[in-house]
Amino acid sequence: MEKQQEFDVVIVGGGPAGTTAALYANRLGLSTLIVDKSIWPRDKICGDALSGKVVDILNDLDIISEVKTLKGASIRRIRFGSPANKIFDIDLTKSFNTDHIKEAYVIPREIFDYFLFKKARKITEVKEGFTVKDLLIENDTVVGIRGTNKDGNTEDISATVVLGADGYNSIVAQKLNLYKMEMEHTAFAIRSYYEGVKGLTDQIELHYLEEINPGYFWLFPIGEGKANIGLGLSKRNIKEQKKNLIDLLDIVTQLEYFKDRFSHAKQIGKPKGWNLPMGSMHRKNHGNGFMLLGDAAGLIDPFTGEGIGNAMVSAKHAITIASKAINENDLSENNLSEYDKILWGEIGPELSVSTKLQKVARSKFLLNFVMNRAARNDGIKDIIGGMLANEIPRSDLANPAFYFKIFFS
Repeated sequence: MEKQQEFDVVIVGGGPAGTTAALYANRLGLSTLIVDKSIWPRDKICGDALSGKVVDILNDLDIISEVKTLKGASIRRIRFGSPANKIFDIDLTKSFNTDHIKEAYVIPREIFDYFLFKKARKITEVKEGFTVKDLLIENDTVVGIRGTNKDGNTEDISATVVLGADGYNSIVAQKLNLYKMEMEHTAFAIRSYYEGVKGLTDQIELHYLEEINPGYFWLFPIGEGKANIGLGLSKRNIKEQKKNLIDLLDIVTQLEYFKDRFSHAKQIGKPKGWNLPMGSMHRKNHGNGFMLLGDAAGLIDPFTGEGIGNAMVSAKHAITIASKAINENDLSENNLSEYDKILWGEIGPELSVSTKLQKVARSKFLLNFVMNRAARNDGIKDIIGGMLANEIPRSDLANPAFYFKIFFS
């Protein structure tokens, strides 16, 4: 076993949550290590969309100008389609806040994640090809990790705080007996890249189709005439309806409404799938000496399936609380509970809204009703656009009258 190293913060996972945490930790002067089982660059199965919330974090980190130069597509509109193929568009350039950035992006994760990873690698220590096998625990407190490095040697690494940013199958959560794949609150999605799809513009599309109810089908341009195409559905529905998502993707692209757009399209590689732990339930995300970030904490939006924004927001708050706890020399669960309070105080109301919208989506009648209303009512479009831009006051999101206005105004 190699000599033990010590850090203020050890981050398990080098995706957007982990690298964002490292960048904020550097600002606060914390000694930090990222460990990741992959050798970079690596692909990550995802819809590749970067929401306005992601843009806000990138702007706060002062790296948005560099992200704009990465290969991908700029997005200025979001198109929603109902089971009856009724369409309404949200214009991201129309904002309640004139200072808000008025575009989002779709950038393949192999490119975006590697960009963030390289940024983090410049300012913090990184161990690639490092597989975490266990946690170091003393007096019921997480005090580090044990794993195997890329040379096959076992290492113990001490940490004042351990952050689990290692995705839905988090080894940190598993070792703490926090990992549960609740079918009702977990979705499964597949993604495939295409070239030659017609009608790609500066918009992403989410189509809530009868064939994949209560999931949705997406079309996201990634630039250079290519697109990220996929669909997602809850694991419970997949099991109950005995759905094969790869077959379903072929069926959907040949539906009357879409077949012309895919008439000359060519699939690039085979479809790939991944699990999506939804924020439709509030999972435990902290304890003595540790916090969970992003997918490891189950923060994916239940209605849109977007998870990168909440992952990066969780990283920002986790580092703030970690720094405070280290200065106070109090890494207890009670002290770290402030992370949960701040995080869910910010994202909880919108996750609640999305959970309600997801439930509406289970009814074809209600989904058609809501989307028909949105297609005819600019006020409802503004509300949904404000939600997506993170500009609706959280007090409104917590008010029952807000939902009444969405559905019945």
